[in-house]
Amino acid sequence: MAATVQDAIMLLGDSLTQGGYELNGFAAKLAHVYNRKMDVINRGFSGYNTDWILPVFEQVLYTPCFATQHEQQHVPKVRLLVIWFGANDAAPPPKDQHVPLDRFRANLRKLLWMVRSPESPRYSPDTRIVLMTPPPVNTAQRERAQRAKSPLKELDRDFEMTRRYAEAVGEVGQQESVPVVDLWGKLYDAAGRKEESLEEFLTDGLHLNEKGYAVVFNELDKTIKVNYPKYHYDNMQSVFAYSFDILANNPDKYMELTKKRSAFPE
Repeated sequence: MAATVQDAIMLLGDSLTQGGYELNGFAAKLAHVYNRKMDVINRGFSGYNTDWILPVFEQVLYTPCFATQHEQQHVPKVRLLVIWFGANDAAPPPKDQHVPLDRFRANLRKLLWMVRSPESPRYSPDTRIVLMTPPPVNTAQRERAQRAKSPLKELDRDFEMTRRYAEAVGEVGQQESVPVVDLWGKLYDAAGRKEESLEEFLTDGLHLNEKGYAVVFNELDKTIKVNYPKYHYDNMQSVFAYSFDILANNPDKYMELTKKRSAFPE
């Protein structure tokens, strides 16, 4: 049976992604601008690193959009996949979330392979991928937030280590020809390249506030527009006619006018 829902953008990541539907979060803004064009599927898993996300991704992330090659002709498709990891992988050892840098790079490549390789059972040639780097951390703010918890917790992030993981995302993107949103650089620049000034964009030294998510949305928006203009909302049409189209073309014909159409104009 033919699909009756829209194609989708999938957001795959950790708590930074999971929090994307907070007030004016980047996922909420994406859902707004892609309304009636593509659905936004948030697959953010708080606390996860790239080791732990791989078996989840292999289970299709609980959505039919990443079906097997045989099934894909019958279901909506993920047109854009945004992968955002590194914030937890960069937790300093011996933290349980820590993933060594070389394995972090390999895990990112494995995620890309699962979507882009014809040898993968989840191969999806219609899916375009964007990688995003972890944002910088504010260790002083993070330490205050950790010490305010009950029971008290110790500092669990390192500024320089997170920078190295952000650089690794950029390296993988360059080697694999996948566009990268450099959130580490953009947010650090926005803070005047001062770690203490990052507090303007962070809630607890690690997670983003509304202003931080605004940077994420703006940079992701620009990256999609430049690299995948076909999938930018400005270049798409509603999959069902707008009400003014029905009114302008005889309301009595609404049954025909409201048939599903492609979001991508010919």
